[in-house]
Amino acid sequence: MTIPQVAKAAGPRTLSFMSHPNLLILPYGTTRPTFAAPPRHAGPGAVVIGRSTLGRNVWLGALSVLRGDGNFIRAGDDFHLGARSTLHIAHDTFSCTVGDRVTVGENACVHACTVGNDVVVGDNVVILDGAVVEDNVVFEADATVFPGKRVPGGHLYAGSPAKPVRPLEPGEAAVRRQQLVVHNERRQADRLAAGTPSAGSQVHDSVFIASTARVRGRLVAAQSSSIFFSNDFDAGDATITIGPRTNIQDNTVIRCATAQGVTLGRDATVGHNVTIHDCVIGNETLIGIGSTVAPGTIVEDRVLLAASARTAPGQRLESGWLYAGTPARKLAPLDAGKIAMTGIIVEHYCRYAQDFKAIEREAGKDTRAAHAGT
Repeated sequence: MTIPQVAKAAGPRTLSFMSHPNLLILPYGTTRPTFAAPPRHAGPGAVVIGRSTLGRNVWLGALSVLRGDGNFIRAGDDFHLGARSTLHIAHDTFSCTVGDRVTVGENACVHACTVGNDVVVGDNVVILDGAVVEDNVVFEADATVFPGKRVPGGHLYAGSPAKPVRPLEPGEAAVRRQQLVVHNERRQADRLAAGTPSAGSQVHDSVFIASTARVRGRLVAAQSSSIFFSNDFDAGDATITIGPRTNIQDNTVIRCATAQGVTLGRDATVGHNVTIHDCVIGNETLIGIGSTVAPGTIVEDRVLLAASARTAPGQRLESGWLYAGTPARKLAPLDAGKIAMTGIIVEHYCRYAQDFKAIEREAGKDTRAAHAGT
C-alpha cells in the first residue's frame, strides 16, 4: 500500500484562512482548516472544521461534513465528496487520512480510518475506525468495512461486511471514479431548505443545534443534548424528544410519520448518517453509524446497534445486547468494555457540543461584524 501523500496540502502555500460561497469553515480550539487551494466546488451547507487539511481540486457536496475536532483529517488532491457524506475521527485514538483521487458518493461515512489513492466509495458506504483501505479499490453502494480491517488493493468490494467480488480491470477504478463524479454533480441541488423548531418546542439553553442542522416541527431537547452538523429532522405532526446528554451526530435523518414520534432517552449516542423513523430508543444506547431504525422499533436501555444494521418494523431490541445485520439480530451480550465505551462517547460529545456552541456563537459575531462593515 502507498501511504496517502497529502503533505503537499500543508506546505507554505497552504491557505490557513479563506472564505468560499456556501462553505462553512469553523475552527476547533485554536486550529482552523487548511486548504492547498480553494475548493473547486462547495454545495450549500457544506462544513469543514478544525484540524482538517485538504489538497487541490477538492469538490464538496451539499451538507457534507469534515469534522476535525478530537483528531486530524487529511484529504489529498482531487478529493470528491458527495452530498450528506461525513468524514470524522475517533477522538484521540484514530485520525482520518484519505489519499489522492478519492471519490465518495452520497450519504457515506469515512470514519477514523486510512484510505489510499484511487479509491471509489459508493453511496451509503461506511468505513470504520482503524480500517486500512489500500490503493486502487472500488466499493459498491451500501458496503461496510468494519473496525480494524485491512482491504487489499486491486479489487471490487461489496456487502456488509465488505468482501472482494473480483479483481478490478486495468483502469476500472478511474472509470468508476468518473462515473461517480458525474453522478454526484448531476444530483447537486439546494438541499439546505429552511427549518426551525415549531412553536411549543422545549429546548434547554444548554442544547447545541448546529447551524447547518434543519429541525422542523415540535422538538423537546433536554439539558446538554446535541444535534450536530447537517442533521435533518422532521417531526411532522408528532414530537421528537431527546433526553439529557444525548448526542445525535452529523448527517442523521429523523422522520416522523405517525403520532408516536421519536423518543430518545438519556446518555444515548446516535452515530453519523443514521436514519430514524417513529420509534423509542432507550437510555445509554448506541445507534451505530449508517444504521436504520425502522418504524415502531423499541430499543431498550443499554443496547448497541452495530454500524449499517437495520431493524425490522416493530422490532424490540432487548437490553444488554449487541445487535447487528439486516434485519438486526442478537450478536453478543454487552460486556463491561462496550458499556464503558458508550459512556466515554457521551462524555466526549458533551464537551464537543459545548465547544461548538461557543465556536458558532463567536462565528456568528464575526459574521455580523463583517456585515456591519459593508
